[in-house]
Amino acid sequence: MAPRNSSVIEFILAGLTDQPGLRIPLFFLFLDFYLVTVLGNLGLIMLIALNSHLHTPMYFFLFNLAIIDLSYSTTITPKMLMSFISKKNKIMHAGCMTQLFFFCFFVISESFLISAMAYDRYVAICNPLVYTVTMSPQVCSLLLFGVYFIGFAGAMIHTGNIMSLTFCSNNLINHFMCDIFPILELSCNSTGTNELVIFITVATVICIPTVIIFISYALILSSILHIRSTEGSSKAFHTCSSHMIVVSLFFGSGVFAYLKPPSILSLDLGKVSSLFYTIVVPMLNPLIYSLRNKDVKIALRKTLNRQILS
Repeated sequence: MAPRNSSVIEFILAGLTDQPGLRIPLFFLFLDFYLVTVLGNLGLIMLIALNSHLHTPMYFFLFNLAIIDLSYSTTITPKMLMSFISKKNKIMHAGCMTQLFFFCFFVISESFLISAMAYDRYVAICNPLVYTVTMSPQVCSLLLFGVYFIGFAGAMIHTGNIMSLTFCSNNLINHFMCDIFPILELSCNSTGTNELVIFITVATVICIPTVIIFISYALILSSILHIRSTEGSSKAFHTCSSHMIVVSLFFGSGVFAYLKPPSILSLDLGKVSSLFYTIVVPMLNPLIYSLRNKDVKIALRKTLNRQILS
């Protein structure tokens, strides 16, 4: 049954490309990306859960980051893979809105979780003597609750905003997922107010975490420059540089995709940009945090040794 304000009961996802020769190679490329994402994030989740010395605020947030990355990659990638091997990749209206909701929920949650991780690193490096008190389990739980609450609120705003639109006949979404602007283009009524709501919400979701992150890392950088120990400053710098790689990829691609007018950024370029925060970042996060993290390497060796001995 079609929604009351729409004659469209299903959408067709155009996918990443309409060139038949590229479909199979791209299918296997992104299938590999997805498998790396699943294995990397599941491995990180299990590693943190099984090693008690990783039960610290930093790894508490990293544990949740892995869950979010795994979840929203699973929300997007399997349906995207279908577009490479099927003639018409259909999705019901309700299914499209559900995908949009969870996509927004996980992406918004990740942006604020990364800012919470930046604050955690600021306290650990700049105020190590009060770190245990400042980042107590209660504080970490409150921060995480705030992250998921904001994610839920933002997802409700975006999904409700899109569900208020009327869709008449055109049901071809020029994207590999149910994203905001491609769906907005299909509406047969005025979308000026909807675009304003989207811009304000996205700007808030990007700007607030970005400000928190840059203030935290500016203070961290200042503190690093005053560390006399070469080993200590090197460890702090490597930890922060890992985070900044994630921040640059995630927020940079988000700004490029959502905070430029459609007249400047075509939907085709928007599809390519969205690959970074939907496919690439969830895959890279566990690799960056594990390959550049001594504690994770030690935990991995201990876990493998236990499995071999048992």
